[in-house]
Amino acid sequence: MRLAIFGGTFDPIHNGHLRIAREAVARFGLARVLFVPAARPPHKEGETSAPYEDRYRMVELACAGEPAFEPSRLEAGEQHSYSIHTIARVREALAPEDGLFFLIGADAFAEIRTWHRWQEVGRAAEFIVVTRPGYACSIPEGFRAHWLDTLALAVSSSGIRRQLAGGEDSVDVPEAVLQYIRERGLYGASPLRRTSRLTGPGAPSGPDGLSGERGGHGAGPGEPSSGRQSRGCSERDAVADAGLAPAREKK
Repeated sequence: MRLAIFGGTFDPIHNGHLRIAREAVARFGLARVLFVPAARPPHKEGETSAPYEDRYRMVELACAGEPAFEPSRLEAGEQHSYSIHTIARVREALAPEDGLFFLIGADAFAEIRTWHRWQEVGRAAEFIVVTRPGYACSIPEGFRAHWLDTLALAVSSSGIRRQLAGGEDSVDVPEAVLQYIRERGLYGASPLRRTSRLTGPGAPSGPDGLSGERGGHGAGPGEPSSGRQSRGCSERDAVADAGLAPAREKK
């Protein structure tokens, strides 16, 4: 079996995350993708907008109906979310012959040497590095990395938060996630308005309903790359904002 860990803040999870995961499943023959929201990412201490439980619930809603996608609480709790610990816990549950991958953005992979116990991370899993076509980063010695060139990077979590705060509700998240955001009043989104089922003089009429919800909800394994030179890794492209396990492990 081939399994990939997909970590990040998912604040909120959006359709770009789902498209990237689907592409990884198809390209690398993955049986499962674990979506692992970070409760306390070291690189974003105090910067997440929504509480962990809300972010996890949105991941659950987004993964519903996707047989290969599985939400995970591996990084719940008060401890910092270090990838080496997450990888070790997943590896313990796998058979020796199973393949373990780590889905990551190109900008984060370019900073892998700053991660906590980064050399052990490199030995513990293969990396699927998400990047725009034409971009690549150098691979540290001893790492096994594959490139996933994709155009599914235009959407970002921070952009969605800005849109919601500005009163927009046509954002690129699954419909169930948008409904949850509005029910909970996350990111300054307009709350859902429901009409009453009560009847009689002075009572509102009409069915109990929702107002304005919108949204949407292989090939064989790739060959490891090596020796590719950095071509634009310093640019903070949309991968960073997509929540693709950004540089989580500062020493």
